[in-house]
Amino acid sequence: MADEMEKTEKVEEAVEAEPEVIEEEKEPSETDLLKAEVEKLQGQVAVLKNEYAKAYADTENTRKRLQKEYDSFAKYHIQHFALEILPVLDNCERALAQATSDEAYRKGVEMIYSQLRSALEKEGVKEIEALGKPFDANWHQALMSEPAEDCEPGTVTAVLQKGYKLKDRLLRAAMVKISE
Repeated sequence: MADEMEKTEKVEEAVEAEPEVIEEEKEPSETDLLKAEVEKLQGQVAVLKNEYAKAYADTENTRKRLQKEYDSFAKYHIQHFALEILPVLDNCERALAQATSDEAYRKGVEMIYSQLRSALEKEGVKEIEALGKPFDANWHQALMSEPAEDCEPGTVTAVLQKGYKLKDRLLRAAMVKISE
C-alpha cells in the first residue's frame, strides 16, 4: 500500500503542477491570407498611382512646351524671310530717291515698294521710328554722333538705314546718327 500511496501522491503532484502547453503553429486562416493580399495590392495600387501621376505631369509639360514652341513659330515664322526682303525694300527706297525723267519707271518702283511694305506690315513687320526720338540701344545702333544745338544730347538726328521689328522682336536695328 505504501507503494500505491506514493504513486497516488506523485500523480496528484503532477496534476497540481501546470503542465507546459506547447502551442502548435496554426496555419493562417483564409481571412488572414486575403487581408495580406489586399495590403499587398493596395501597395501596388499606390505605386502605380504615383507612376501615373508622374507620367501625366510629364505629358502635360511636354504638351505645354510644344504649344509654346508652336505659338512662337506661328508668331515669328516670317522672320527669316523678312530679313531677306529688307534689302530689297532698301533698294526700292534708294531707287525712289534718285531723280529720273521716266515717270513710268518711277511709278513701277513705287508700286513694288508699296506692295512689299504692305505685305510685310500684314505679317507684323513695322519700321522703327527713330528720327527725332531719344536714342534707344534696344532699337537703334549709333554709327556716329555730332554736336547739335537744336536738340538734346542723345537724340537721333539722322537715320542712315531704317530699322524694322517683327511684332515685338527686333529684326534689324536702325543705324542712326545721334546728337552729342
